[in-house]
Amino acid sequence: MALSASEEQLMQLLWKQERAFMKDLIDAYPEPKPATTTIATLLKRMQDKNFVDYKQYGRSREYFPLVKKTDYFSKHVNGLIKNFFNDSASQFASFFTQETDLSEKELEELRGIIDHQLKKKKQ
Repeated sequence: MALSASEEQLMQLLWKQERAFMKDLIDAYPEPKPATTTIATLLKRMQDKNFVDYKQYGRSREYFPLVKKTDYFSKHVNGLIKNFFNDSASQFASFFTQETDLSEKELEELRGIIDHQLKKKKQ
């Protein structure tokens, strides 16, 4: 199940804080800050989708993510590759390196990452 753009924005804040009360989440938003009821609605939807849960402390709730950021991001990237690049990681990599205006240094860093992954696969 996917998150809406506003849910994803809130989830990013929660991933960053790891555990947070409503006030902490609202404080993390840039101005103009959303209403408490808006955040409460988003958190309820995200809880229904099994993205977040909370621990009750009296009348306060401490929210925490149930889904890791890397897992969520990985699923989206794999979906992007499947839907827009014919399920071809090499087509995606070609597009990414040609269309993102990477510097020579960044391309060298990517080469290093790929070389490292190749060595790990050969072991």
